[in-house]
Amino acid sequence: MQHTESIHPYILSAHRTLDIESKSLEQLKLTIGDSFVQAVDLLYSTKGRVVVMGMGKSGHIGRKIAATLSSTGTPSFFVHPAEASHGDLGMVTKEDVVLAISNSGESEELSVILPILKRQSIRIIALTGSATSSLAKHADLVVSTFVAQEACPLNLAPTASTTAQLAMGDALALACLERRGFQADDFAASHPGGSLGRKLLTLVADVMRTGSALPIIHADTSFLEMMKLMSDSGLGLAISILSDGQPDGIFTDGDLRRELVCGTDVMKTDPLLLMRKNPRTIQETALAVDAAAMMETLKVTSLLVVNKQNSVVGIVNSNDLMRAKVI
Repeated sequence: MQHTESIHPYILSAHRTLDIESKSLEQLKLTIGDSFVQAVDLLYSTKGRVVVMGMGKSGHIGRKIAATLSSTGTPSFFVHPAEASHGDLGMVTKEDVVLAISNSGESEELSVILPILKRQSIRIIALTGSATSSLAKHADLVVSTFVAQEACPLNLAPTASTTAQLAMGDALALACLERRGFQADDFAASHPGGSLGRKLLTLVADVMRTGSALPIIHADTSFLEMMKLMSDSGLGLAISILSDGQPDGIFTDGDLRRELVCGTDVMKTDPLLLMRKNPRTIQETALAVDAAAMMETLKVTSLLVVNKQNSVVGIVNSNDLMRAKVI
């Protein structure tokens, strides 16, 4: 174990900061009660949107909370209190709920607009460290974010208090998420550009190769023609399809090596007779990520894609999935 004297002062400072902030969160957890439950119910049931407000560091935290609420199923946006006094208050409707954040609860810019919000019968939830503040008195519900000490050695810079605000905002957002039954596919729908969105929204049909890109052989295809087809497609395989569109067989680079090892005179063998029957298939409506999982399980790099009638409509390859950033 390291002696305190041998630890760099910066590391000691970091330890002190994290100790104070983690202790603050542990103490904050003990304050969660009926007001939190009522706040979640109000956020969940609002017919409008959640309007988050806060000044200074609380404003920065507020922007993040608004983003988290929106991405987890509770439509929300941030309004700067100072701008609200100069016209932006018109963005708030009677169906909205205001989530006002202030550690002291005495932010001048917030205090100016609180009476106006009350006159319009707009519900207010306060995230504040002071239960006796102006903000708390104007609010319909008060969720405490009180901390006994800032991590700042001067006890001045908002540190533990903003951590408490952020954590409580996350707690509210995730409680709402659970109340809504919000699922991964709902999250993906609001994050189509992210990796999760790609995995949960991309279908096999979106990435498969179709038409002339399919290396299909026919009764009159020679072995050399099949080799050229396999090479040109970049898939290292060829397929045969029955007259009704059903999958018939597949021949891969690996099959070629195995036939040569067995002594098969491939040049004189009908390519259709070289086909392995019952090739692996996947539905075009399946998720691309499921195709990736199937390939990994079967130790293959390509799958035939079929429609509801089990007719071949394409081929999906591991390279196609990588280009789509599904894997």
